Amino acid sequence: MPSLSDSPLTHLQVYLQRLGYDSPPPPTLQTLQELQLRHVCTFAFESLSTLLHAPVPIDLPSVEQKVLVDGRGGYCFELNSLFLALLQTLGFDARGLTGWVVMGGPPDARTGRTHRLSLVTLDGVRYITDVGFGGMVPSSPLQLDTEATQATAHEPYRLTFNDGTYTLWAQVGEEWRGLYVFDLQPQAAIDYEIGNWYVSTHPASPFVGQLKAALLAPGKRHTLNNAHYAIHYLDRPSEKRALESADELAGLLSDTLGIRLPEHPLLRETLSGLILAKP
Repeated sequence: MPSLSDSPLTHLQVYLQRLGYDSPPPPTLQTLQELQLRHVCTFAFESLSTLLHAPVPIDLPSVEQKVLVDGRGGYCFELNSLFLALLQTLGFDARGLTGWVVMGGPPDARTGRTHRLSLVTLDGVRYITDVGFGGMVPSSPLQLDTEATQATAHEPYRLTFNDGTYTLWAQVGEEWRGLYVFDLQPQAAIDYEIGNWYVSTHPASPFVGQLKAALLAPGKRHTLNNAHYAIHYLDRPSEKRALESADELAGLLSDTLGIRLPEHPLLRETLSGLILAKP
C-alpha cells in the first residue's frame, strides 16, 4: 500500500501539523492513542460527496488532496486509508481490515463489507484503530484480544469474539450497542474499491443523497443527520435541534465541524432540499 513517504513532503508536514506535531512522533502506544484522539477531534466525518452524487475516489493522492489540501473530511474508506498511511509512514506495524456495519440492527447481521478500519500490532499486542465511524467512532485504540470493557477518551467500548469474527460494542447510557462486525482477513485494494463503490453509488446505501457528519471534542460528540443536529455529552443529556435554513446548515458544517464546503453548483439547492424534507 502506498504510504505518505511516497507523497509530497508538504502533505506529511500538513497532516502532522493539523494533528499538533512539529516533527514525526515515535511509533508507540502513547502516540497511537494521541493520534487517534486528535484525528477524530480534527478531521470531520462527512458525506457531502455522496449527498451531491459526486465520485468518491479513495486512492491515496485523491484522499490527501481532499482532506489535507481542500479542507474536507470524509468517511471510513477515506479517513482510515489516510490514517493507515500515516501510521505506516511513522513505522507502525499496521494493515487494513473491513467489516459489516450492524448499528441499528441485530448484531449478527451480515450487511456487506462496507466499513474500513485498521489493525496495529505493538510489542506483540494487537489493537484496532478507527477514525472513520461517524458519530460513534471510538476515540482511542482498542486492544483486540480481550473481551473486557475498555475505557476511551469518550464512552466505554468492548469487543466480543465468536466463530472467527469480532463485534465492536459501545456503551451508550446503560445500553451496549453493537456497531460493527469484522474479521482479520487480509484486504486488497480491490476489496476497498468494491465496498466504497457500494457506499458511494448504490441506491440502497444510507449515504447516497444523504448528509451525515460528525466531529468529536473533549467530553462531547457533534453529529449531523441531514438537517438534524445533536451534541451528545458524556456528563449530561444530549442537545438536539432541527436546522431551519440552508445558511444555518452551511454555517454548522463550516464553523462547528470545520469543513471547507466544496464549490458545487448544486450545493446550496441540495442543502435547502434537506431543510424542506425534514419531518
